Amino acid sequence: MGPRAAWPALLGVALALIGCGGSGAPGQTGAGRPNVIVIMTDDQTVESMRVMPGVRSSLAAAGTTFERAFASTALCCPSRATLFTGQYMHNHGVLGNRPPEGGYGRLDTREYLPVWLQRAGYHTIHIGKFLNRYGQDRPPTEVPPGWNEWYASVDPSTYQYSGYQLNENGVVNRYARYQADEYTQRAVDALARLSPGPTPFFMSLAYLAPHSGGPRDPDDPVGLVTPSPAPRHRDAFASEPLPRSPAFDEADVSDKPRSIRRLPRLSPARRAGIAENYRQRLESLLAVDEGVVRVVDALRAAGELENTLIVFTSDNGFFHGEHRVPYGKVMVYEPAVAVPLIMRGPGVPRGARRGQLVTNADLAPTILEATGATPGRVQDGRSLFSLLRDRGLEWGRELLFEGPTGFDAVAFSALRNERYLYVEYDTGERELYDMKRDPAQLQSLDAEPAYAAVQARLSRRLAALQVCSGASCRERPAARLIFRGCRPRIRSALLERVRLRRRGSRLRAQVGTSDGRLVTLDRRLPPTCR
Repeated sequence: MGPRAAWPALLGVALALIGCGGSGAPGQTGAGRPNVIVIMTDDQTVESMRVMPGVRSSLAAAGTTFERAFASTALCCPSRATLFTGQYMHNHGVLGNRPPEGGYGRLDTREYLPVWLQRAGYHTIHIGKFLNRYGQDRPPTEVPPGWNEWYASVDPSTYQYSGYQLNENGVVNRYARYQADEYTQRAVDALARLSPGPTPFFMSLAYLAPHSGGPRDPDDPVGLVTPSPAPRHRDAFASEPLPRSPAFDEADVSDKPRSIRRLPRLSPARRAGIAENYRQRLESLLAVDEGVVRVVDALRAAGELENTLIVFTSDNGFFHGEHRVPYGKVMVYEPAVAVPLIMRGPGVPRGARRGQLVTNADLAPTILEATGATPGRVQDGRSLFSLLRDRGLEWGRELLFEGPTGFDAVAFSALRNERYLYVEYDTGERELYDMKRDPAQLQSLDAEPAYAAVQARLSRRLAALQVCSGASCRERPAARLIFRGCRPRIRSALLERVRLRRRGSRLRAQVGTSDGRLVTLDRRLPPTCR
């Protein structure tokens, strides 16, 4: 075998070639800079996407679905602050939903996404829910910096599906129309006014569904009982069975922290209540699904669809009985932190899927790359366009999850990589899950001696992430790709697997290690091996 043919061999490790995918540079089309629309739901699980055929056909089929997208904090206000800043909670400072730790008043709106887009020449519009306690922490007539048009729901009426108040560019009015339909109509009207036009626009369209809205249940002091579906959708899922994942009403929680161990098993009455909540949540999403289709149709009619980047996501997920948690979020388990994420538009492959780990801190950097705007804050996340261009690319980055403060849950910090989820609680308790072997998070390995070395390394890395900022939030594990003649070699501790791909004169290696890290290395081939 000659030297040019020898390069794919790697120390006897079996290799798998990964196909290439992607498209052109984001945001640069014949029509100029792209418009951007971010559509956000509230408390939506990934599982519930199955009842949204309009989103699947109009966005997913024509765009890319991120199959492992996460909210860095599973609570509304901190999560939305991350969307608008590109920063983890410990950097943007919105630590909860209510003062003094959180709420709208905690966000420094002098420097955040709409301000940056305005500076870049974008016309900016917000419709719907903003940050929690908007209209309470400050006067309800206030229009935050950065918005050319402002149609935001005023708390606490935000959580009323009818009879809510909207701040319309500084004037507060009350509306009886079903909330999702009102938001959709305002978005369609704005698109008709702005498209086509010489000025690109950014629209934030934030629906309440499937968040609860209605009278409080005296037996459930935290949260609201059920959402309110549109009248035309009531009982659409009246007989829908409640999904039963392996974690539903988990039988043995002895490995879990005390906050879970003290939860009782779910009674028949409690299970029935969870099922009814679940069904009405699905029903409330149908009006959103119709609204997304109307927005896409309005863009198409205006000739702006192909020049508009659309991002569909949720602020966090929700529990439906998993690990005995009857409802809510604010924990680190998959039902709470996993979120839908679909993108469509310039630079986004059609009908594609991406399995890399991504976080909501990546959304602002993605929009900044698409629009060419300059941030006024250090970005903890990174643009998703490199993953869209190359479906085999792995960043090797470890994600940070942060538990909110001032809420009825134990504060925590957690690290997620390709293999493990590692959690440290303020109580001193810990959890460690092998997500490949135990995706339902049924058995914590934190007390297993065989995992002591893995846990120690993850603990050190988590300590660094807890105070990270910018590039330090995106550091990759150390590994080197070297050549001996034309034979590539990988130097990395705990080497488990390697994938190689040759691109012209360059060789890319994706290195997986037994403690869950994943690293992408790229080097130019020696001249004699090309």
